[in-house]
Order: sequence, then structure tokens, then C-alpha cells
Amino acid sequence: MTIIDNGIYVDGVRTENPRSLDETFRLMRSRGGMGWIGLYRPTEPELQAVAQEFGLHELAVEDALAGHQRPKIERYGEGLFVVLRPARYVDAQERVEFGEVHIFVGPDFVVTVRHAERPDLARVRERLEHDPELLALGPEAVLYAIVDEVVDEYAPVLAGLENDIDEIETQLFEEDVDATQRIYDLAREVIDFQRAVAPLTAMVEVLRGGEQHPVDRELMRRLRDVQDHTIRIAERASSFRSILDNALTVEATIVGRRQNEEMRRMTELGIRQNEEVKKISGWAAIIFAPTLVGSIYGMNFDHMPELHWVWGYPMALGLMVAVGAGLYAVFKRKGWF
Repeated sequence: MTIIDNGIYVDGVRTENPRSLDETFRLMRSRGGMGWIGLYRPTEPELQAVAQEFGLHELAVEDALAGHQRPKIERYGEGLFVVLRPARYVDAQERVEFGEVHIFVGPDFVVTVRHAERPDLARVRERLEHDPELLALGPEAVLYAIVDEVVDEYAPVLAGLENDIDEIETQLFEEDVDATQRIYDLAREVIDFQRAVAPLTAMVEVLRGGEQHPVDRELMRRLRDVQDHTIRIAERASSFRSILDNALTVEATIVGRRQNEEMRRMTELGIRQNEEVKKISGWAAIIFAPTLVGSIYGMNFDHMPELHWVWGYPMALGLMVAVGAGLYAVFKRKGWF
């Protein structure tokens, strides 16, 4: 069974603990109180039973069953359908984990449908049960408390994201550290966080109502406080995104500079290698000249020029030296040596 908690409240005090949905519906009619039903990943028949009893709109029920909705508030007659995206920061993995909670609010009931562990609605219920005066204000007080809990849970997320950004700013100027992927991943988390937070300001404004939908003055003050918190959180999330955009630009500049330096080093290495090749080639040519002369004069033939010339051997040695020196002079003038 997916019913997490189920209670009947009269004047802000819990009077009954129904063991089934049928008992909840019966006691609500007999006691004239408010029913608060908490469901966790309900099956379609379970949610349809609740929808049929409370007259929930089929489109809202469809959204609650499907999940993966963006934060929103919709009014269906006298009832409200609210979607919130709670979040928590997972220290071990250094990432933000998002949940989803759907809230049906009617004149005398609240139905919550969770698709993740967060938010901790048991804590919300306990808090309200210790404040009967606030709980006596009805379903809208429950909705306020849930929104307030979700907003409060954003504070550790902001702290975790800020710490990650500080680490990235440090890594930017460290040698042999490529922070591009981490910056990109963190930017995606910040964007998802913005999508969860940004709609809340307008949503709370709707809850505060106006002349067409009067709200208790105490509840109005509390909703205004939540709205202030959502504005501050949205502004900080926006500043995080700007910082990460700048960090990505700086990282790209640093990576480009490192690549340019590497290309310069490779070019210098290539130039040095070319110089060495020239030197080796020059010396090879110089050494080849005497070898060529010596090979010619070392031929063992009877009929060849200068065979019995007295000055032939000194001339061959001189020719070797002269050709080698000439080649050395030419290569030196060309800058090979």
C-alpha cells in the first residue's frame, strides 16, 4: 500500500487515523474535518479512487501519475493542483538530486503524491500538528507548510553548489587540470535548479490571492516570507549561472593559451630538429666527397688516367680536403653550421 500517512483534522487537531481510504472518506463526512492523505508513488487504481471521491480533475490526475512535471500551480474550480521540485545536495557524489511532489488542495482535503524521498512531508506534518492554530487555517496552511519546507531544503543545495564553484575557480589556474567538463556538468545542475526555483515566486503570489481569493492575514504574512526566500534563492542561482558562464569563458581562454604554448614549443622543436638535420646532411656531404675521390683512385685498373703520376696521391688528398672545405664554406654561409 502506498499510503504513507492518513489523518483527519478538526480545528487543527488530529482526531482520527483511518486505516484505509474508504474509512478516510467516511470519517471526513461524519466528522466534518479536513483530510490529509500522503501517497508515495501510488498505482493508478489507488489514485483514481482518491480522484473519484474528491472530484479531482482528470488532467491533474494524469500529470500526477505520469510525473516528470515542471513546477506549476493550476486551479480547477475550488481546488488547486500544485507541482513542486524539491532538491537535495548529495555530498558523496557532489551533485544535486531532484524530486517531485504533486499536491491536490480542496476545500476540506489535501492529497500529496510523492515520486521521490524528498521533501520530508512527515516533518511538515509533525510541525503543523504542533501548531494547531496554523493547521486550523485549513488546506491552504498545509500547502504553505509544504512549499516552505521545499524552499528551506534549497538552502543546503545552494551551499553545495557554491562550494563546487569555489573549487572550480581554484582549479582554473592549476597546471595540467582540465575543468571544462566539471564546469559544464555544474552549469547543467544550476540550470535545472533554476527551473525548479524560478516559478515559485509567481506560484506563491497566486497563493497569496487577492480580493477574489481572500487569505488569512497570518497565512498571508507567512506566504510573503516564503516569497522573499524564493526571490533570494532565484537571484543566487542566477548569479551562480553567470559565474559558471564566466568560468567557462576563462577556461576556454586558458586552454587556448596552453594549446598555443604547446604549438609554439612544437614549432621550436621542429626548427631545432631541422637545424640538426641540416648539420647532419652537411657533414654527410663533406664526408662523402673524400669517399668519392678515394673510391675513384682506389680502382684497380691498368688503363686509367694518372695511374703512374708521381703527384697523383698528394693531388687526391688535396682534392679531398679542398672539396670538403669548399662544402663546409658553402654550408656555413647558408647557416647550416
